[in-house]
Amino acid sequence: MEEKVIHLRDYYRVLVRRKYAVFSFFILVVAYTLLATFSATPVYMATTKVLIQKNESSGLTALNYYVFPYDPEFYETQYQLIKSTSVAQKVVKSLSLDKDYDSFFESRRKGSTITSSTAMWFRNLFAATGGSRSTIKPETAGETPEALAKKTEALTKMVSNAIIVRPVKNTKLVNISYESTNPEFAALIVNAVAKAYMDDMLEMKMASSRNAMRWIAEKADEERSKLARSEKALQEYMRSKDIVTLENKIALLPERLSGVASKIAEGEVKRKELEALYSQVKEVAQDLSKAETMPVIASDPTVQLLRTQIMSAEQNVADMSKKFGVKHPSMIGATEALKALKTKKEQEIRRVIDSIKNQYELAKANEESFQKMGTQAKAETQSLSQRFIQYESLKRENETNKQLFELIAKKMKEQDITQDIKTVDLWVIEKAEVPQYPRKPRKLFNILTGLVLGLLGGVGMAFFVEYLDNTIKSSEDIETRLKVPVLGIVSLFKPGENTIENIILKEPFSVVAEHYKVIRTAVLLSSAVTPPKHVLITSIAPGEGKTVTSVNLAVTIAQSENSVLLIDGDLRKPRIHKIFGLDNSSGLSTYLAGASELDIVPAGLVKGLSILTSGPIPPNPSELLGSAKMSELLKMLDERFDIIIWDSAPIMTVTDSLILSKILSGTILVAKAGSSTFDGLGRGLKAMHDIEAHFLGIIINGLDIRKSDYYYYRNYSYQNPPGDKS
Repeated sequence: MEEKVIHLRDYYRVLVRRKYAVFSFFILVVAYTLLATFSATPVYMATTKVLIQKNESSGLTALNYYVFPYDPEFYETQYQLIKSTSVAQKVVKSLSLDKDYDSFFESRRKGSTITSSTAMWFRNLFAATGGSRSTIKPETAGETPEALAKKTEALTKMVSNAIIVRPVKNTKLVNISYESTNPEFAALIVNAVAKAYMDDMLEMKMASSRNAMRWIAEKADEERSKLARSEKALQEYMRSKDIVTLENKIALLPERLSGVASKIAEGEVKRKELEALYSQVKEVAQDLSKAETMPVIASDPTVQLLRTQIMSAEQNVADMSKKFGVKHPSMIGATEALKALKTKKEQEIRRVIDSIKNQYELAKANEESFQKMGTQAKAETQSLSQRFIQYESLKRENETNKQLFELIAKKMKEQDITQDIKTVDLWVIEKAEVPQYPRKPRKLFNILTGLVLGLLGGVGMAFFVEYLDNTIKSSEDIETRLKVPVLGIVSLFKPGENTIENIILKEPFSVVAEHYKVIRTAVLLSSAVTPPKHVLITSIAPGEGKTVTSVNLAVTIAQSENSVLLIDGDLRKPRIHKIFGLDNSSGLSTYLAGASELDIVPAGLVKGLSILTSGPIPPNPSELLGSAKMSELLKMLDERFDIIIWDSAPIMTVTDSLILSKILSGTILVAKAGSSTFDGLGRGLKAMHDIEAHFLGIIINGLDIRKSDYYYYRNYSYQNPPGDKS
């Protein structure tokens, strides 16, 4: 969807439409500014300039204070100290304001008017609560001690609240200012504030030094006693636990533990190797024929020698068996020798297996022995460590106490030397002079500010009111937002000799009459083939001009040589019979109810226009309008008239108009400019869309063309052309 481009002329039209709001706001702001500016009491401000410098060289080091960076917390603290109650009390006391304050303002009070006195009373009341910088006169009841104390307290609060502290940018200079209606009093106060601040800082430094020295002395005595106790406890513990011998033992413990741990690891590795080997040979102990397949047995020298001898003996037996018989002595001897070698080999294999078993058991015993040694070494280490932990704790405590005592002793000597060095350096660079011109009010600035704020505020108010205004103002707004056609507009009518109901007859060439003629043309051309036969005129809410529109539209169509019937279909608040001065004892309601015949009367003054009044108000208007009799009436009227205009009740209050819009050939909504809202029109259009009514368009009634965008209507008049009968 294409967005609407907003031009500058759109903003201009908003300002023109809301010019009274802009003008009213502008006048109010400017008037208030002028009144406040010219009725304000002149206020003078005196200023003194001081240098505030942080001196951190209190430790006998780096006396060059210019090397220290800017510290915002330090300077903000100094600003608050300048405005503190302590400084204000010193000012009140040094200047004896509790006694001499009234003398500074007697001449001004004598010449004050009722207006200025009233303003001063409110100013004093506000300042007493801590909200003003203006000079005040504390109210007291006599000069009793209680009243004097209250007066002093009020003066102290006044001075404290009225002090203005402003740092000079990118410097260490500070402006201390004071405002008053008496310029001499302002200069006197601000100079006294600078002196009181310097005195206050000196007192704080002296008090801080005294407190620091007292605290350090007390702390030194306390730390000295703690150091003596800790040294004594350490010596006694060393003597009772023989710490010298203990330290030698602890020094040898790591080496001893390392050796035992190494032996345990080696024994464990050897035991695991022999255990694995023994588990293998133990399986073949029952079947020695498989023993020689194991590397550990096959690699034994004796077994290897016997295996060689057995192979030779077997070869010898094989050779003899070829020459001699089994019972031959040589054969028997060779066989016996082979058997003896095999027996010896089995013995050697068993010897190797037993040897592996013995080695495994010995490795296992050694491992257990090493583990016992490790356990004993750990237990001894834990015992020594527990005793040494207590020794180290006592030793650390003694060293800590010694360091604290030495630090405090050093601080005492340093504080004694540097206690006269200030941590804050103060100098008065410029003393305050009596101001010659008031600081407030700034008349030209206030007037210009009032003009600008009044203008900008008025413009802002105009756009804000425009934003809140949801009523229709032009046909373009309706067509853009609701996407429905606008058949025409009717300008705002100001009643005079004629009423809007007879404007077309009395003033046929007026702007309003021409507007209705434009609407007539739009209605007649609203259908492509023939004009709509039945045109329903309704509105969203009462008072939007639907009846007037019905009457004038019917008159203008009748003037175009069409036979027109105007029906008052508003069976709840009918008005057409009053406009034309007709009898309403019978009409549409009585005909639909079957109580009378159809009573159509000519309008009289307008040729071709007939009227059907509403008749008495029935108890059931909706049922009558939706009855079968209504269908018969429509067929009958179609044969007699070219166009039938129906006036009906508002569409959102009752259902009468919805019933008629469903059965009639065309419906027109009348909306009043500046009154009808887009939300209401949207709901009405949705209701007609839901019932599939034939909607022709909207007529905007009561549009003030002087405030609208229809420039071409302005100052435009018609002259009756010769022979024009329209």
